[in-house]
Amino acid sequence: MSESGNAGRYARTTNGLIASLVVTVLAVGGFVGLRALTRDDLEVKPDHVDYLAAVDGAQSAGLTVVYPPSLPRGWIADSISFERGDPPAWGIGMLTASGKFAGIRQEDASVTDLLHTYVDDNPTEGDPVEVAGSVARTWQTWSDSGGDHAFSAEVGHDTVLVFGSASVADLRELLDRLTVAKH
Repeated sequence: MSESGNAGRYARTTNGLIASLVVTVLAVGGFVGLRALTRDDLEVKPDHVDYLAAVDGAQSAGLTVVYPPSLPRGWIADSISFERGDPPAWGIGMLTASGKFAGIRQEDASVTDLLHTYVDDNPTEGDPVEVAGSVARTWQTWSDSGGDHAFSAEVGHDTVLVFGSASVADLRELLDRLTVAKH
């Protein structure tokens, strides 16, 4: 027993509380520092999606979808959008070899609506381009002040928009690959 008559008790002081907090902070800081030095850097890679399986499914359901049967070297498809309805809407999101975004959107909507949704509220219209071997021969060009580009064309009853932060050359390469052929 202590002199004060309290068994096993210790004197509590403000200085003791501060000292224990300092020790706790130093211990946590040392642990975080040690983990930072011994841990490998994390490299986050986007998920790949099998967009061709989605194309097969849509075509099996009787839909005509615009898609590239293959992607340029180093590109990955990282998202698919399919909205059921009458009419349905379809899209694929991709990353180029340099990590820039390129997308395809196909739906029965006006080009203005698609541009406002996927590019800019006030895109600048450029000169049309001719693309041999694509799903449409003539594509209208668009750009915005942020450096995004887009190409639009009518395919059947749908508007197709190819857009993104990818370079115009990359988007043109994607245009050249587009098809509606059975996969």
